[in-house]
Formats: sequence, structure tokens, C-alpha cells
Amino acid sequence: MSEKAEADKADKQGGLWETIKVILQALALALVIRTLLFQPFSIPSGSMMPTLLAGDYLFVNKFTYGYSRYSLPFGPDLFDGRVWSGDPERGDVVVFKLPHDPSVDYVKRVIGLPGDRVQVIDGLLHINGDAVKRERKGEFLDDQYGVRVPVFVETLPNGVSYETLDLNPNGVGDNTRIFEVPAGHYFMMGDNRDNSIDSRFDVRYVPVENLVGPARIVFFSVGEGAHPLAFWRWPSAMRIGRLFKGL
Repeated sequence: MSEKAEADKADKQGGLWETIKVILQALALALVIRTLLFQPFSIPSGSMMPTLLAGDYLFVNKFTYGYSRYSLPFGPDLFDGRVWSGDPERGDVVVFKLPHDPSVDYVKRVIGLPGDRVQVIDGLLHINGDAVKRERKGEFLDDQYGVRVPVFVETLPNGVSYETLDLNPNGVGDNTRIFEVPAGHYFMMGDNRDNSIDSRFDVRYVPVENLVGPARIVFFSVGEGAHPLAFWRWPSAMRIGRLFKGL
């Protein structure tokens, strides 16, 4: 082999190695960002309507509440509790690991803090014996069922306001017992009150270590049944008004 051929071969090998290094560095950076900073999630159901819609894609801020075993991929049992912990605020929209099946991600709103007493009476939320302010605000068109649903604005004791839906004025979750939130746990509810499996039902209280982080922004949204990689459907399926919508 001539010196020129050997030099060309060495250049090719060097170029290939440089490409591999760039790819590995990019993968490592993406892993660090996903593990420690921001993680994308998709919304598969309407349990948080009208705040979140099925087909929304959002970023979760992973450092706001600190880190637990569930901040890491596959949730290895390396330590208990949280490190650099920050407390969720009442009204935060939070992604968390389902207590009885941590392989499943849920997204709900923080309603009850540790030590709170939470109850729903005739569809009206009560916290520590006081009714939460609730005002009617028009209707929401449910595209899935083609019906208009009453919208209410709830205002929590700390002043956080958000919209909820009332599909059924006599739903199974409209009258509950008093839930006393244990230390180190949170009480979660979906904004679509009659179509949400949350702390009133099987979810129960969510341990602090199961919190992944607060949802901060909807960065992409497509109509139900559309896939974000189906580029040819974007013109008709993409919800332009929800892109980069803050939560």
C-alpha cells in the first residue's frame, strides 16, 4: 500500500472516530438534560382537560422539587427520599410515578399538602373544612364526545386559579369522605373532575419521592389520534394555539 493510500485510510478512520465521538457526546448531553433538567412527556387522556388535552407534549422541570430515585432512568433504588428537595405548591400541575406501579406516569394537579384534610361535597372542593371558591365560566367543547361541558374556575387558598370541567353533576367523585393527607405525601386531582382517576380513587396519596416534577410548557400538540411524526398530517392535526403554551 502506498503512503498516500495509507494516509487516506488514516484520515477516514480519524474522521469516523471524530463522528462517533460527536454522537457519543450528544447522547451523553441529552441524557444529562433528560435526567437532571427537563424531560418530555405526552398526554394520552383527557383527565386534565381543559388545562391539558390528549395529544399535548410537555416539558417537566426536574430540578424544581430536587431529585429522587425516579429522577433517574428506570428508577434504580440508589437512595431514599429526595436530595436538594423543594416543596410543591398547591395548584402545581405535576408528573408523578403511580404509587402502586411506578412504571406508569400520571399527571395531575396538587390539591392537598401534607397535613391537609380534603373532601368533595356536592362537587365542591373543601380543604381543611373551607369550601374552595368556584365560579361558573362558560362551556368547553369536548371534541372526543362532541358535547359542551360546563367550565368552572377554582381558586385555591394560595390564590392559584385554574379551570375545571363538570361532565356529570352527580358523578361518583362528587361526594367523598375526608382524606387526611399523611406527612410526606400529596393529594392529587385531575381538572376533568368526572373523568379522572386520582387521589379520590385508586391513586390515593402520592409519596414525595414519586414526584418527577412540575409541568411547565406544552411544546407541541396534535389532535387526538395523530402522531407527531406524521408530518403529512400536521397542517390539519397540529393545534397551533397550544404551541409553547405555559402552564
